[in-house]
Amino acid sequence: MKYSMGIDAGGTYTDSIIIRDSDGKVLDSNKALTTYPDLLAGIRNSIDGLDQKYLKDIKLVSVSTTLATNTILEKTGYPVGLIFVGDYELPEKLPVDYYTVVAGGHDHHGAELVPLDMEAVGTFVRKLGDKVSAFAVSSYFSVRNPAHELAIKESIQELTGLPVVCGHELSLDLGAYERGVTAYLNAQLIPIADQFIRSIKEEMEHRGMDARLLMLKCDGSVVGINEALEKPIESIFSGPAASLVGASHLSGLKTCAVIDVGGTSTDVSMVEDGLPELCPEGAVVGGWQTKVKAIRMETSAMGGDSHVWVKGMKINIGPRRVIPLCVAAVKYPGFLETLKMGKTPAALRLEENVQPTKFFIKTGVMPTELGKYEKEIFERVEDTPTSLSDIFWKLEKKPSPHLLDSLIRKRLVQAIGFTPTDALHVLGEYTAWDAEASRVGAKLLERYTQTDSLELCKQIKQEVARNMALNLMSYILKDVPPREIEKIILSDKFAQFRMKLPVVLIGGPVVAFTEEIKQILDADIVVPKYAEVGNAVGALVGKGIKRVEILIKNTHSKNRKRLVLVFSPAGRETFGSFPEALERADTLGKKLVMDYMTEAGLDKGHVQISVDRKDISLSEAGTVPVETKLVFVGVGMPKT
Repeated sequence: MKYSMGIDAGGTYTDSIIIRDSDGKVLDSNKALTTYPDLLAGIRNSIDGLDQKYLKDIKLVSVSTTLATNTILEKTGYPVGLIFVGDYELPEKLPVDYYTVVAGGHDHHGAELVPLDMEAVGTFVRKLGDKVSAFAVSSYFSVRNPAHELAIKESIQELTGLPVVCGHELSLDLGAYERGVTAYLNAQLIPIADQFIRSIKEEMEHRGMDARLLMLKCDGSVVGINEALEKPIESIFSGPAASLVGASHLSGLKTCAVIDVGGTSTDVSMVEDGLPELCPEGAVVGGWQTKVKAIRMETSAMGGDSHVWVKGMKINIGPRRVIPLCVAAVKYPGFLETLKMGKTPAALRLEENVQPTKFFIKTGVMPTELGKYEKEIFERVEDTPTSLSDIFWKLEKKPSPHLLDSLIRKRLVQAIGFTPTDALHVLGEYTAWDAEASRVGAKLLERYTQTDSLELCKQIKQEVARNMALNLMSYILKDVPPREIEKIILSDKFAQFRMKLPVVLIGGPVVAFTEEIKQILDADIVVPKYAEVGNAVGALVGKGIKRVEILIKNTHSKNRKRLVLVFSPAGRETFGSFPEALERADTLGKKLVMDYMTEAGLDKGHVQISVDRKDISLSEAGTVPVETKLVFVGVGMPKT
């Protein structure tokens, strides 16, 4: 008997599941806390909770993760140097610490417009020194000719030895700025992806598991692990993609909307006739427009472990994820007593990092470069939960909340605080951890809101449910402004949305929100068995999908001789006739699909390839098209 294992490492929990290959039956599942920032212990704990008798016969391990998404949402990615090549119109306030624009670039036929200024590139790279962990490059019309991007990549690697991500390697769509953003985010994620995949491999080797390793992409398909390491940006939303695929599989519904409540975010997506709905213009995450083909989704930085904090007597939820008080009381002996004895700051001083329920703890990551005042604060944060008051007495001055925030973004310090998970513990609707710590935290916040702690927790729960409903309706009614949808959701005047398709809830204690959602939406709400590990299920049931786009353009050389250009992931090629170019494109497209299936370890014998052709002509049929776009889509299944 052969089995497959799915693993999902989220921001809060690491889920694992075992499925029997012969009939797809779930045999066992387990949840464990994700360990931060080293994921290995969490992965190990999750697998430890499974029935060990199945492990020796597992032949496939497929993984998904929300870590890339959470990194971008929380702005905790590694520092990257970004190089734009060409005449760019950049946003007035580009939220990038290190970037430059140098001369160069090509035209839409792939001919060089301006020579590449390699001297400016070298100056920028040497100026950064060891401030960055990778570089990203995007050149004007690099999808037609990547020569300038490749030249810069080679030069930087010779100078620094650091990873370099090129825009054309991730997308062949037009939009040099968006390709630059995609490359920048990808470069930020490379160290995180490397650590994650290395942790999985180490654990498999430790247990003697001889199995192939795949990763779920953000379009709901699986990818070989080598490509996953090179293109971690394609794992953004792989957690929600896994939830979407897993929700459809567990509920038996081929058409449904899915609300995935994670620790850091709430995500809404949809599957229709068994296929995820994709976002053709590219995924938007953390305010960034990328060129990554991902499931279309509505997401917000409000999850079960989002930080609940008070300012001006108003409750705020998120956007940062923290360790819930109830979890911290289990993880760190003595924390409950520390919480009870905590100082209560003055109401006027309250802000996100100044809360009676906010504590800080070192992650174990050693700092490489800190400013003088950052270093002072970091040295006074302990390996056990440390309050702002503790830091104050050690510093003998008020610590800067801004500097604490900087240490959190650098992954040197992790925060502990009150969360919606704590609110559910207070209400007795979820009791996996230490409910007393949650009650103590609610009482501390009660003082600043003039609201009974029980009522306060009901309000927090209601706000999370409203956010889920708002996300769902914003997704379905994509042309309606969210503010107008919110007016209806917040109204008590006999208005309610009615859904024509079922809504599947996935993740953690989502069943606790069922009644609140039903008060807002008239819908068939489904919470399937194994909903709490739906991501791990989705990681296993995803298909292998490869999309290859090839563009054929008719043009003329300087002496008016007809040329046919073929632009593909393999580069730019020139042919003398359209039929010759079309034959090359057809052969190349199918070859690239099959090469991908081989690299990913998918079953080549069961790959189906479809080809979509779109011609642009200037006159009636019978003439050679000015432009032809071929899209090859290969669908295969993992070998079992």
